[in-house]
Amino acid sequence: MFEPIADLSLARILVSNDDGIEAPGIKVLERIARSLSKDVWVVAPSSEQSAVAHSLTVRRPLRIIRHGRRRFAVDGTPTDSVLLGVRQILGDKRPDLLLSGINRGCNMADDVTYSGTVAAAMEGTLLGVRSIALSQQMTNDEPVRWDTAEHWAAPIIERVTAVGWPCNVLINVNFPDMPAQQVDGVDVVRQGKRKIGDELTERIDPRGQPYYWVGGQRVEELGDPGTDLSAVNRGKVSVSPLCVDFTSVEAMDRLAMAFR
Repeated sequence: MFEPIADLSLARILVSNDDGIEAPGIKVLERIARSLSKDVWVVAPSSEQSAVAHSLTVRRPLRIIRHGRRRFAVDGTPTDSVLLGVRQILGDKRPDLLLSGINRGCNMADDVTYSGTVAAAMEGTLLGVRSIALSQQMTNDEPVRWDTAEHWAAPIIERVTAVGWPCNVLINVNFPDMPAQQVDGVDVVRQGKRKIGDELTERIDPRGQPYYWVGGQRVEELGDPGTDLSAVNRGKVSVSPLCVDFTSVEAMDRLAMAFR
């Protein structure tokens, strides 16, 4: 178990993301982290790495670029950033907590399998660090309501870390797209399920060869009750514990019977 953190003001916090070190969301998350502790470090990708999932760079060297006091960029993925942050940059003293985000757009349901934001928290978990991924829902090209995430994040982080959770679990938090004062509380819910469509756009390059854009493939649904989709679409903050152990115990038992 990750033991509860009795006093976050004494904790070392590592902040990362997938939108890049200059993204608005990570600056919001830095402020949130610094409101909780003075020992805050930022290690994030040097450029946007959305939807790279839990990819690790193994075929080229990685470079660390200093962006200021306790702020570093890595020319790689979110996973690379967390790995180098924990093992290299903060090697003398491991972080007590990893915060990933705040992502521009929600990471719910099937999104978590693609998400670099969730992947950074997954890498933290695999390295033995309590990890929380945070994302702010948005609507098309409307302004992102960073103030909603900023208003709700700190108390949620405090309450979650005060209880602790299993060592193979990360916490995934999504804030609804509405003013902070209109948010209707917090729901602890399971990962939802939504359809993955097949909307691909085919175009022709100047040499007459086809190429394809993948986009808009997720069909928004209200979601089943008790899921992250349902909670956020009802104006609540969703808090979901996600397990990094993908083993299906039910399927394993059935397969074992086939080999008896």
